[in-house]
Amino acid sequence: MINIKKSSERGHTETYWLDSYHSFSFGEYYDPANIHFGPLRVLNDDTVKPGAGFPTHPHRDMEIVTIVFEGTIAHKDSTGGEGTITVDEVQRMTAGKGILHSEYNASDSEMLKLFQIWFVPKEQGLKPSYEQKKFSAGSKRNKFLKVVSGKKEEGIIFINQDAEIFLSNLDKGNEIKYEINNGRGVYLQIAEGKINVNDVSLQSGDAVEITDEKEISISAEENSQMVLFDMAMNR
Repeated sequence: MINIKKSSERGHTETYWLDSYHSFSFGEYYDPANIHFGPLRVLNDDTVKPGAGFPTHPHRDMEIVTIVFEGTIAHKDSTGGEGTITVDEVQRMTAGKGILHSEYNASDSEMLKLFQIWFVPKEQGLKPSYEQKKFSAGSKRNKFLKVVSGKKEEGIIFINQDAEIFLSNLDKGNEIKYEINNGRGVYLQIAEGKINVNDVSLQSGDAVEITDEKEISISAEENSQMVLFDMAMNR
């Protein structure tokens, strides 16, 4: 089954510094029929103005993944850790038993565009931790590049959940296929561009929830950026 989620159906909140689209219930956007997809609880498409950001706030018992598409984000937390995340970098934060942190656009002149992603973890009360890696733009061109996994794999960020995240930059006219194992669900989010998924047309901001399918075929009508989530659906 392929369930289409149009960009216009997402929740939307906007302040003087933040423009955010919510794929699932979050903050002021509440939809009891759209709380999660498997263990995927939050997928926020955020645009942050220069110099602005999220002041210090708490998190607990969530696996939080940040993917930057434009600009640089600066973060600082209650454990003493701090740093930046830039384009082609991915960061995982295990909030675990509790952490305070802040996130800001590190630039005074450039916009920051990112996805902020939350997974419900397999275990609660874990020790807070970070992991961050940079992936080359070429390594995800016209293929799916695994960047996050629930298994410890060399060169891939580990997450405390049976879930994987893949990135792809698909050039116009190219096609890739993705096989889906039994008991798994796939959530495909279009960050930019226009694609066809099994002949279903999608464009920037659109997504599809995919269950009980063995394979999907994705072709690009324009140069496109995608994020694919593959996860166990027993939650």
